Amino acid sequence: MNFSARFSVAVFSICFVAILHSAENPAQRAETVRKTPGLIAFWDFATREADGEKRFIAHVPEGAQNVYPLDAGNYVKDFWGEGRSATYADFPLLGRGPFGDAIQIGNEQDQDFRPFLYVARSRLHDTPLDIKGDNQSVTVLVWAIRESGNHALAGIWHEGTDLKQKSTEAIRKVERGQRQYALFAGLNKTGSACGHVSENGASSFTNRYALHKCNSAATSPAVPADSPTGEIDTAWQCFAMTFDHKKQEIAGWLNGEAGDRWLENPKRDGLISYAYNAWLQGHLHRTPGVQPGEDPDFPNDQFYNPPEEKPVSVKVLSQTGKVRVELREYPYTRVEVTQVKNLDGDWQDAKRDLVALRLNPWWYPHGIYQPDKETGGPFTIGRVIHSAKSVGFTGWIGGVAVFDRALDADEMKALADLRIVE
Repeated sequence: MNFSARFSVAVFSICFVAILHSAENPAQRAETVRKTPGLIAFWDFATREADGEKRFIAHVPEGAQNVYPLDAGNYVKDFWGEGRSATYADFPLLGRGPFGDAIQIGNEQDQDFRPFLYVARSRLHDTPLDIKGDNQSVTVLVWAIRESGNHALAGIWHEGTDLKQKSTEAIRKVERGQRQYALFAGLNKTGSACGHVSENGASSFTNRYALHKCNSAATSPAVPADSPTGEIDTAWQCFAMTFDHKKQEIAGWLNGEAGDRWLENPKRDGLISYAYNAWLQGHLHRTPGVQPGEDPDFPNDQFYNPPEEKPVSVKVLSQTGKVRVELREYPYTRVEVTQVKNLDGDWQDAKRDLVALRLNPWWYPHGIYQPDKETGGPFTIGRVIHSAKSVGFTGWIGGVAVFDRALDADEMKALADLRIVE
């Protein structure tokens, strides 16, 4: 190979490496998020107001005027009248991250200090970020390093301060729940990506909490926030949730993978037992007359009966004489069915019991809660307003993005891969 040819190859190699490098820098990664269709808002914690308070602002679609600047708040001070005000100084910066910087949500020792960043309802109501109503889908992604905890990462999820419990005995400001959509770091499955959606802003299945939620199959590790630089830079995770109103599914995604998750024996689970009862009451209600175990006062809008018209699979568990027990798997439930043989020799269903419930994806047949300006909650990052003073999630948050549609698997994988910082 002559000098000219070797020189041309060398120049091409240098340019190619430069292109690869530029595609992996924070600005290029941020651009990938911005160009993904359906983006409503994307906070990279490196972009701020040009003047004034220099608050973090969001990347928004071209032509959008509301850039959703984030205020600092302490919900304990706001609702209990206790503790100090929060400022940006309460959110230490890492100085690097997938998109250039990251904020720390710390393990605050003062029970009257629970800081978060937020967009007030007055600044988001009826804007594109206020995703609500029927025929609406949503995706939330948070690039984070989880140090501890399983609670909120980001979303519109004011849990309410009206729950009667010890922590609310001295509360000064009582408000009903104002939940719409949010992403959590696991809740009942710590470290998973847990998506939450509410149809009424308040509770589900007669429980005091909202229970329409999913959990990704995979879980994130716990990484100390003060780990060495090399460990921090390789510890980023991408938590995400989608609600697809057409499929009627909420799904949790960790690092671009959703995966199946089932809960066996939901009757025995502390919270999901309420979904079990909602399933049972729905079936009993459809049988004429009041059936044994039926609660005539159970609210009809809280029945939980995922489609069970056609089983995915059927397995005979036992058969003796005139009694047969089958396990029928449906898209979102596994039902144990006891059959008896009638006088004509045909098998008839005599008893049904829900023995497993699918947690990912979770069947959700409703729209998203539609509050008015006075009864709607803020969009918060790092924590949500609720009736307890628990610490919640701790760790680093390096990016938060909201889309007004359910991203597909390829898109989720592409955005999740942006967490990889070389």
